[in-house]
Amino acid sequence: MHYTGLDLDRAGGRRTDAAWITGLAARPGTRVVPLWRDQCLVRGGAPVTLGTVEARALLDAAPEPVFLGMDGETAILAADLSGLPREEALTLAVADAVQDVRALVSTIGTAEAGLFAYARGITHWIREQRFCGACGGPTDGRDGGHVRVCRDCGKLLFPRIEPAVIVLVEGSGEPRRCLLGRHAGSAPEAFTTLAGFVEIGESLEDAVRREVFEEAGAVVEDVVYQGSQAWPFPAGLMVAFRAEAVSDETAADGEELVETRWFTPAELREHIEAGHGYRPDSIGKFLIESWIAENGNADENTTENTAPGGPER
Repeated sequence: MHYTGLDLDRAGGRRTDAAWITGLAARPGTRVVPLWRDQCLVRGGAPVTLGTVEARALLDAAPEPVFLGMDGETAILAADLSGLPREEALTLAVADAVQDVRALVSTIGTAEAGLFAYARGITHWIREQRFCGACGGPTDGRDGGHVRVCRDCGKLLFPRIEPAVIVLVEGSGEPRRCLLGRHAGSAPEAFTTLAGFVEIGESLEDAVRREVFEEAGAVVEDVVYQGSQAWPFPAGLMVAFRAEAVSDETAADGEELVETRWFTPAELREHIEAGHGYRPDSIGKFLIESWIAENGNADENTTENTAPGGPER
């Protein structure tokens, strides 16, 4: 799954050593991931990484290189060039274009996508946290960029993570069906799983029940955890669930969702084969594909059970 399972030692016990962090920029073999305004710097269609020798001028231009972690004995740094004009950033990175990592996922591996998404998320946070939210004082980076400290009041500021739930709603009984929604502004047949942010004072399961009812007008129970995915665009954490609807009744809210629809496995396969799919890098893909796989024979069984002479329902 994209953006998860990144095999990188974040060295939490060592990144508090300022001298060690500083020395990584001159260490042979260290790799530098350059970014510009949340986008990868790309050469020949592939995102650029540089060695410290070729990245020397680039590191000097980046206000605060960020320590991402250790890949074996190789240190990985991120360098945010957002303060520079686009052409200057391209020149320093020996790149020919900028592109969002989400547009590159079909051409790069999941590990590389995870690395660039991680770099994107933390450099975005640093740019947004130049000043203290408590007193307004300027902040300085610490611990390789993973903590900021207010110069005036001393408040410690840590990267903010924004949890969100994403859910595949199953119908009760037969035939097996799942509920998908079409969001406002999306294409006419672009149905997908339901999702929303967790609010203060509610559990993840509470958030599932609230979001499904608010957006789709459906009441659900039996909320079961399925997995999670980093979604640093800019700071999300997607937590995936399945839930069972207590009835077939739905009512799109007209704001987040403009339409809801129940799909059998066969209908959903046909829908996807017609080109009305889902984001290839989203955990929603996992929810949909795993549901189809588990219920692949449901339509055949339903047909057999309702055929003349078959078992009564």
